[in-house]
Amino acid sequence: QVQLVESGGGLVQAGGSLRLSCAASGRTFSSYPMGWFRQAPGKAREFVATITRSGDSTYYADSVKGRFTISRDNAKNMGYLQMNSLKPEDTAVYYCAAGPFPSGAPSTYDYWGQGTQVTVSS
Repeated sequence: QVQLVESGGGLVQAGGSLRLSCAASGRTFSSYPMGWFRQAPGKAREFVATITRSGDSTYYADSVKGRFTISRDNAKNMGYLQMNSLKPEDTAVYYCAAGPFPSGAPSTYDYWGQGTQVTVSS
């Protein structure tokens, strides 16, 4: 089992930045690729970014490419999502997840955090 806890969400103006953190405990965090997903009210959960076990490869949704950066620190059992140039359409609950593959599909992830709210005002 891996337990994940997100933090760092909040209210920010358009064009601003936030850094989300994902604290992992339980089984070895470095054994799992990690992903970030988001879900806006009335919408399905959507892929944001994913990173391999070692952190040497990252993948992004087109909607966030060039604005968001996913990273991890396996020594600290931490994952991060740096979000810059935020837009109102980025407003959602953001979730970190861990699973066997660096995938864009939520169904491939076994472990999820409880989510953190990000609200971007115009």
